[in-house]
Amino acid sequence: QVQLVESGGGSVQAGGSLGLSCAVSGRTRSRYAMGWFRQPPGKEREFVATISWSGNAYYADFVKGRFVMSRDNVKDTAYLQMNSLKPEDTAVYYCAVANGRTWSSESGEYDYWGQGTQVTVSS
Repeated sequence: QVQLVESGGGSVQAGGSLGLSCAVSGRTRSRYAMGWFRQPPGKEREFVATISWSGNAYYADFVKGRFVMSRDNVKDTAYLQMNSLKPEDTAVYYCAVANGRTWSSESGEYDYWGQGTQVTVSS
């Protein structure tokens, strides 16, 4: 059984920064993509960032230049550093694992999900 545990959410004022972590445990394939998605209040889940096993990251346009995704394959952990936060970044943030994939921005291609962590940005 694969489990993902997110941490690091919280509240911050606009312009501030937060860092999220996602620890993976259990039996995954030897190489897997990881992704961050978010669900703003009253809206559908949306893609934020994804990273390949080799560390190549891709971002949604609305976070480019502000968010940085990274991973540590030894620790089986992914990170999302969020800078210059805006009130519209308020959402529940989820990390996910896509077994055997290089990277993906499609939620349907992810096999395992974390429980989510709340990020609230006040103006």
